[in-house]
Amino acid sequence: PWIKDGTPSKIGVETSGRQELWGSLEEVLEVVNHVEGTIPVLNIAHIHARGHGKMRTSEDYGELFDEVRETIGTKEFYCHFSGVEHRSGNAMHYTQIKKSDLNFEPLAEFIVEDGGWLDITLISDSPLLEHDAMYMLQNIEKSRHRQLERKAREDRRRALSAQAGSTPVASAAGEQQTKPAESESTVAEPEKTEEKKPAKKAAPKKAIEEESVFDLDEEDDDDLF
Repeated sequence: PWIKDGTPSKIGVETSGRQELWGSLEEVLEVVNHVEGTIPVLNIAHIHARGHGKMRTSEDYGELFDEVRETIGTKEFYCHFSGVEHRSGNAMHYTQIKKSDLNFEPLAEFIVEDGGWLDITLISDSPLLEHDAMYMLQNIEKSRHRQLERKAREDRRRALSAQAGSTPVASAAGEQQTKPAESESTVAEPEKTEEKKPAKKAAPKKAIEEESVFDLDEEDDDDLF
């Protein structure tokens, strides 16, 4: 397509994965900043290895992309991703994502939550090429679902708080209506207690009479034996 459109192709400069090799992030950005027609290619596994396993949270990815944007002013990113085994700041070899300490979930979270400004192309370098490519897509979709669920909960809380904020007038009116009913009930209560007083006095007499009868029976029984 670039031949038909007449747009020139760009040369990608990729970050390297070993300390003794040229290709740190700063070196790549310096070249891209001075050589027209070049773009940075961020190999996340290499950056993770050179940083002794530093890419661990979504904030780490935010700092990485912000550094690139502030240095060369681009929103277009090409990123390679895979698991990596590393030692002493050097990448040894690529691995399956699940078998590495480089997790994809933080990158997926950053892309969904804060990466709306990114024009990003993710390339799988994993030994399980298609498997881990699908794994990355699934994690991005999971992050989107979590974001939607969180927004739904926040909207529900706002709706409930809005309802609670509109009810004080109604609740105050309800309280005024209940006050006369409460006063009437308090007036009626003494009459009920006066009617019950004779019954309460009569009950102990019956109990005393019954107890005396039982006492007599017990005395009679003692006399028999």
